[in-house]
Amino acid sequence: MSKSVSVDNFPKPTSITGGCLCGSLRYRVDFPKDHDFLKGSGSCQCTQCRRNTGAVIFIAHTAPLSGFTFLTSTETLKKFYATPGFQRAFCTNCGSFLYWRDESLEDVELAVGCVDPEYLSKFGFALANASGHNVWCENEIKGVTDHILIKERGIKWSRNSGSAKFLGKLHEML
Repeated sequence: MSKSVSVDNFPKPTSITGGCLCGSLRYRVDFPKDHDFLKGSGSCQCTQCRRNTGAVIFIAHTAPLSGFTFLTSTETLKKFYATPGFQRAFCTNCGSFLYWRDESLEDVELAVGCVDPEYLSKFGFALANASGHNVWCENEIKGVTDHILIKERGIKWSRNSGSAKFLGKLHEML
């Protein structure tokens, strides 16, 4: 990261594109002018996100659902519900996990790893700085995920308070 990039000064995209590994699912996200890239970026260490992504920590960026558009057919899009009302979307061709979504909210939690490389190289800090919410930190892996640099930013929640609606309330508080 360049010395000129900090939580007070970083480039912000007006839109991004991304998609799955095989390319059958492509999307575009248009951000409103007042989008808060710090509060929109977070992480999760719950067992469901670990198993869904195959990663020890899931980095997500909250975007308005109104700005999210598929650019391709959604024939290979599959939605899985590990918890009622909470969809996890992935490609049935290649298995790429694209997003997580609380259906009671007008947001989508983008899997930042599926954002196109040209946007990650230019706007990676805006999308993945984890200055927002970092949930299920009680599942931290000692010596591995408990001291990740980006997790020193934002709000650390030991869990999601046991309520599926907690993340929605958290977004409202932020």
